[in-house]
Amino acid sequence: MALSYKEMQHTLMEELRLYHFPIAVKFFFDQKEIDQFKKDHEYYTPVKPMTFCQWEIAARMKGQIVYAEQEGLGCTNSQCSFGWKDIDDKEIKSHLKYVKDEAQAERFVRSKPRLKPGLIGVVVAPLGDIKFVPDTVHFYCDNMQAYHLAVDWMAATDNHPMRPNITMNSSACAGNVYVYNEKLANTLPACSGSYNAGKTERGETNFIIPGEHLEPLVQRLLERKEKLGSSSITRPGDAFPGADICKNCPLIVFKKAS
Repeated sequence: MALSYKEMQHTLMEELRLYHFPIAVKFFFDQKEIDQFKKDHEYYTPVKPMTFCQWEIAARMKGQIVYAEQEGLGCTNSQCSFGWKDIDDKEIKSHLKYVKDEAQAERFVRSKPRLKPGLIGVVVAPLGDIKFVPDTVHFYCDNMQAYHLAVDWMAATDNHPMRPNITMNSSACAGNVYVYNEKLANTLPACSGSYNAGKTERGETNFIIPGEHLEPLVQRLLERKEKLGSSSITRPGDAFPGADICKNCPLIVFKKAS
């Protein structure tokens, strides 16, 4: 790996003007890997059960590494996504407000991405502080930041067009599971649960990539910066996000005073 996780985090935050730390997500199915993680990291655990997107608050806003197991997860959406709960009538009925009828609710709930059985624990951490290879990297960002990430991911991995996977009421949890299972990037709006529980108070959107695609994406960003003079695609030469004005507007122009 040519770049460290700390270097990649710095580049992403500096060039894309991210509000929050990128979140490294790790799904642990092996107790030996958990034991090694605990030796290598100072971490926090939930005091009470909460949602997966609330775990992520500590990582992206406070820079804390959070490790949690099933008893620390109080959200049935993420319990189903992580394979820690079977899909039952209660889970199906909780989706009735989104759909036409109960049959559609069941079909939609059962079509959500799910992890394979055997998950022991989950880590969410600020990208720059990890000593493990993340399964996914989750960005809470604005629309134009997500666009730049998507463009660089498509170019770096030679995938086009990018196809989002949006599910009802499980953006952060099922969104990460989809990326883990399919090894494809995902972009999706906050769901009704994560918008409130996950504190997406700025109206942030989600952009998630497989962990193994992180360095190619960052390298592509740096190549583009060298070629264009800045990381901005919308206004090459300006620091991202650049001036929020029409691309070639002849009226909003400034010159250096002599």
